[in-house]
Amino acid sequence: MQYDLSHAALEIRKGRESASSLMELSIAAAQSPLCAHVFSQTFFDSARWAAAETPRTMPLAGLAVSVKDLFDMAGSRSAASSKILQDTPPAESTAAAVARLEAAGAAIIGRTHMVEFAFSGVGVNPHFGTPAALDARHPANPQLAPTRPARIPGGSSSGAAVSVASGAAWAALGSDTGGSIRIPAALNGLVGFKSTAHLVPTDGTVPLSPTLDTACALTRSVRDAVLLHEILAARKVNTIDRPLNQWRLAVPRQIFFEQIEHAIQVAFERSIAQLQAAGASIEWIDLPELEELDAVNIIGGFSPAESYAWHRRYLQDPAQAALYDPRVRSRIERGATMSAADYLDLIAARKRWIAKMEAAIAPFDALLSPTTPLTAPTISSVSPANGLDPEADARRDAEFVRVNALLLRNTSIINMLDGCALSLPCHQAHELPMGLMIWHAARHDDAVLQIGAAIEAVLQASA
Repeated sequence: MQYDLSHAALEIRKGRESASSLMELSIAAAQSPLCAHVFSQTFFDSARWAAAETPRTMPLAGLAVSVKDLFDMAGSRSAASSKILQDTPPAESTAAAVARLEAAGAAIIGRTHMVEFAFSGVGVNPHFGTPAALDARHPANPQLAPTRPARIPGGSSSGAAVSVASGAAWAALGSDTGGSIRIPAALNGLVGFKSTAHLVPTDGTVPLSPTLDTACALTRSVRDAVLLHEILAARKVNTIDRPLNQWRLAVPRQIFFEQIEHAIQVAFERSIAQLQAAGASIEWIDLPELEELDAVNIIGGFSPAESYAWHRRYLQDPAQAALYDPRVRSRIERGATMSAADYLDLIAARKRWIAKMEAAIAPFDALLSPTTPLTAPTISSVSPANGLDPEADARRDAEFVRVNALLLRNTSIINMLDGCALSLPCHQAHELPMGLMIWHAARHDDAVLQIGAAIEAVLQASA
């Protein structure tokens, strides 16, 4: 097992490590070039104090945890990495998710940058820069070093992922509306768990889509994902003593493999073969219900409509609207045309689709898919327009639209299902990071986590 939060906390409890010494390592990482554009605010002094004063018996033992810039923290501004909220007053109270982490002994090292208002799976931000992807398992990989062509970190929890991959944080609090935890997990060699949405409160956050928003965490291992979920959801994960060969798993043929990169296809099939060699029962299935989702979303989906309801107070003022990332603003403004009748039809159509999906996948304990069909492209290929070369700007905008749609496609299915999903690294040392996604419908969190732990053990043994 790699040196994860659970191991570090155990070493602290046994007196073989100190939270203060580990905090200094985290702060050094946060100040290194690896974390360029990662933090919107840092809290090094208070993090040092928390590391020194937190009882070592607490679950998080005073270890560094980062917080995405859309969660309220009393006395700190929640700007969601936007310009429009830079002058808002500091929050008066702390979001429930952050408070639960602090109560469990987290030392909050800083706020992490993100896609403006969380509205993209790519990870770029024209206002504050874009952190470069890192491979958490192989940080010295020359393909990913900051001095080489930098690759996108995935979004919208971009800084959150790099804070963990770099060693600045042992875990990161983020959010997942269409894949914003699992996409950066896949592109940075991390574990990302999106729980059933209602299990973790989202009050005290800047919303994207209240219907789909999920507060959850990026970690270095599945056992850390279990620990963070138990803290955030204030519940105990029920585990069943079942080996991998006693779980029934399935791989849907539809949707997930369309336009997939050859490298990801190879890595996924290799992972399936490794799991089968370890005794896993895996069945390739037809799941035609997946092909019905486009019809459900044909009138625009939840995110544009619900985000427009929140942002219209700013967008109706041309001066304020001009402060938005144009790519984000255009997606939000699509929600302006959805009628109340359309919105109610969307709610009803989603409910019917979920019922069909749940019935179709009920025979299986979990389903397996590639987390994303793409590895991380270079930041330069999708960087925001700068006005210097209109043709180049148009090419990058078109590539951004293509990459964003593909990165979000697989993961967003689970959000529409109101399900739960875990992304695990499935690449080898010579490959760019990529993820294997384990998923099911709502309230199957415990099975997904337990199956994920078993799969992680097999993949790590084969790495």
